[in-house]
Amino acid sequence: MAEFIHENIEPYFNYWVYVIIMMIGLWALIAKNNLIKKLIGLSIFQTAIILFYVSMGVKEEATIPILDHHGHEVAASEHRLFVEEDGQKPAEGDHAQAEHHQAEDHDDHATNPDLIANPLPHVLMLTAIVVGVATLGVALSISQMIFKEFGSLEENEILEEIKASASDG
Repeated sequence: MAEFIHENIEPYFNYWVYVIIMMIGLWALIAKNNLIKKLIGLSIFQTAIILFYVSMGVKEEATIPILDHHGHEVAASEHRLFVEEDGQKPAEGDHAQAEHHQAEDHDDHATNPDLIANPLPHVLMLTAIVVGVATLGVALSISQMIFKEFGSLEENEILEEIKASASDG
């Protein structure tokens, strides 16, 4: 049992946590009758998925992709800002020498993709967060209109009211 935990749980602990959070959100969506509680479950479910995708996009020891003004990729750790510690720009010769040094580095070896982080999953999840907040706002406003119409946010009471009004009319 300890071997199973050491080999399967510990290395993927964050993924296990995300699955547990996702199941809590799914349970709230299915088991609760109150519409607001269902929306909270939906938000929890969405948050778990976003955390899952963001953690999949993380690479250990990776850095962001930076392009110098010549179009060469430069790792952030190798990127020189050409500004001295006192905040003043260096002399023109120092700037040219640093650019020449960077160009030599790029000619010697190709950029290793394992050292560059892919920003796409993070950008997509930012979009998902914005869409999720907008969707939650619309769902809350619809819930408010349902409460004004039926006087309740409990799903079974709303369905009974709808069935009663359908059989009368």
